Amino acid sequence: MKTKLSAFDFTLPEGYIAQYPSKERDEAKLMVIHRESGKIEHRQFKDVLEYFDEDDCMIFNNTKVFPARLYGKKEKTGAQIEVFLLRELNKEARLWDVLVDPARKIRVGNKLYFADEEGNEVLVAEVVDNTTSRGRTIRFFYDGEEEEYRKILKQLGNTPIPKYLNREPEAIDTERYQTVYASELGAVAAPTAGLHFSKSLIKRLEIKGVNLPQVTLHVGLGTFRDIEVEDLSKHKMEAEYFQINQATADEVNKAIKGKKKVCSVGTTSMRSIESAVSANGLLKPAEGWTNTFIYHPYEFSIANCMITNFHLPKTSLIIMVSAFAGRDLIMDAYNEAIKKKYKFFSYGDAMLIL
Repeated sequence: MKTKLSAFDFTLPEGYIAQYPSKERDEAKLMVIHRESGKIEHRQFKDVLEYFDEDDCMIFNNTKVFPARLYGKKEKTGAQIEVFLLRELNKEARLWDVLVDPARKIRVGNKLYFADEEGNEVLVAEVVDNTTSRGRTIRFFYDGEEEEYRKILKQLGNTPIPKYLNREPEAIDTERYQTVYASELGAVAAPTAGLHFSKSLIKRLEIKGVNLPQVTLHVGLGTFRDIEVEDLSKHKMEAEYFQINQATADEVNKAIKGKKKVCSVGTTSMRSIESAVSANGLLKPAEGWTNTFIYHPYEFSIANCMITNFHLPKTSLIIMVSAFAGRDLIMDAYNEAIKKKYKFFSYGDAMLIL
């Protein structure tokens, strides 16, 4: 039986999308779902501590969001163009894969000029290729040192909060659209399940003896790109870079062998670990690009529980969560979340699936 995209559609009433994060990271709502019994509990995120014991493990994605959204002006016309940096293709050549908006105005050979807050032109880029309808490859030109170029790129960039928030980035986003443990620069979107962990909650988990190994998956827009086929077996995910080291593999495998809880914090951590399964069903060190798309039916090898947010309809995220917990249970949980006025999407509330 084919798994169909339309099975993951739902209507979210107006006002349910979180425009801002909760006052404190660990004080968002937490829905706890028990897969075997179907029982649903309503808690606060800091209560997650009660569900984990010594030698259990939580797998965090330590990717760090970079200020990926830039605004430049097109040569001759001066039209403002949004340039969203997706990934660096060649460091020496300063080549980037980007999305441009409005795309219809941008062709190969066009130059874009970027100015600082005072209006001084500080960087120039040329469009060298078309990749998709909105995608382009651009080359930045800068005569100064590499370090200075990086600094300018960072200063020009804005925190890439999701478009559906319908607002400009604010000071709060610089801190809160980033996990407290983010260390590896390279994501264009935050791994949002991790946004709920405060430094004090992490310390309390460590005191309790919960192990907190880290993986890296640099979240790209492929995670959020619309799925355009009804038959999910025909969907191709865009590849994202990931890395899992030996220490993380050892810690996770110890928990698996000890029949402990192995919790994937977010769909990005889940995609990483499911891209690095050894022949005997354990986690192995790995580095490279993954386009793993998880949908029902799928046999999960590593994690036996997960933390996630409430996702957009018909996305790879809700499809993966449904493969893990069962579509009917997840749809019941989403209906319950709407009844109880949970907040949805990136800055929204969380779900623990046991």
